[in-house]
Amino acid sequence: MIILVLNAGSSSLKHELFESRGLKSLFQGHFDNHGKAITNFEKIVRKVIRELPLKNGELKIDAIGHRVVHGGEKYTEPIKITARVLREIKKLSALAPLHNPPNVAGIEACQKLFPNVPQIAVFDTAFHQTMPERAYLYGLPYSYYTKGKIRRYGFHGTSHQYVFEEARKKLGATATKRTVTCHLGNGCSVAAIENGRVIDTSMGFTPLEGIPMGTRSGDIDPAIIFYLIEKGMKPDEVENLLNKKSGLLGVSEICSDVRDLWAAYRGKKSATKKRAAHRTLHWFAYRIAKQIGAYQAALKGLDCIVFTAGTGVGAHYLRRWILEYFPKFPKKRVLVIPTDEERKIAEGVVNKIRQKRKK
Repeated sequence: MIILVLNAGSSSLKHELFESRGLKSLFQGHFDNHGKAITNFEKIVRKVIRELPLKNGELKIDAIGHRVVHGGEKYTEPIKITARVLREIKKLSALAPLHNPPNVAGIEACQKLFPNVPQIAVFDTAFHQTMPERAYLYGLPYSYYTKGKIRRYGFHGTSHQYVFEEARKKLGATATKRTVTCHLGNGCSVAAIENGRVIDTSMGFTPLEGIPMGTRSGDIDPAIIFYLIEKGMKPDEVENLLNKKSGLLGVSEICSDVRDLWAAYRGKKSATKKRAAHRTLHWFAYRIAKQIGAYQAALKGLDCIVFTAGTGVGAHYLRRWILEYFPKFPKKRVLVIPTDEERKIAEGVVNKIRQKRKK
């Protein structure tokens, strides 16, 4: 069985082709529109399809797996996309206006191009739906949760699940009983996992909450928003500030990329940039360490720490600074595991189709 996995963003489309037996990767690619929104996903999907390798002169796709960022409380596992499911995903766009719409556009493009091929949605939020009420509730009137579904959902679920499972393969169940996984890239989140089940995670109602990120603020005092509006900023300007001009970019006033900040940190040409990079990187490491420490308390101990995603894997200096806050933690229990969300999505597709066949 040949599976096509699509990971659609507003300005990019990652894709990978798998053989279901052993989940062997046959081809992978990445269309990047350089920050500009994709307005015609069907055109881009057609372009992607032309790049895929042919077998005996033809392209045979048996199933398509789609990353969908927000599944709310309803979708806790992969599901076949029907008209009803697609309507529900569209409704959830209100909770993820930057993410679900491009996911929907990718699905609709594939439905048009491959009308008879089963399509499966795999949700970023699903792995986090084991969180207990004490972890996902906000300090708002309870009716805001029961009626408006305002709660912590968590994101990067396929990544956290993948690296946790890889850590368990390497170290065994006992050494990973209480694990904290750190997905550190342009978007960042941390998850507390007990016996394979998430009990808390740093991203919340939206991917804006939690530790700082490339351009997102992470946690701030909510009153800052009111203050900025009182000073004349419009709500959409505040939203743009918190999502696109804050985080590492905002604190450094240089850039959002840890690699460039590290270069400035080590550079000799500009003392001003060096100080800014020093300030930002150490602030970032502290905020991550503080989150890990909070989850050490939530887990009532800590057996394993996993770093993943571009920064988590590539920034050795950042890992070193984070771990300085945990001087007694055994180094052999700290793992660096590259994530593979597309593979995890393909696995979800295979499992869902096999479940259906058994029925």
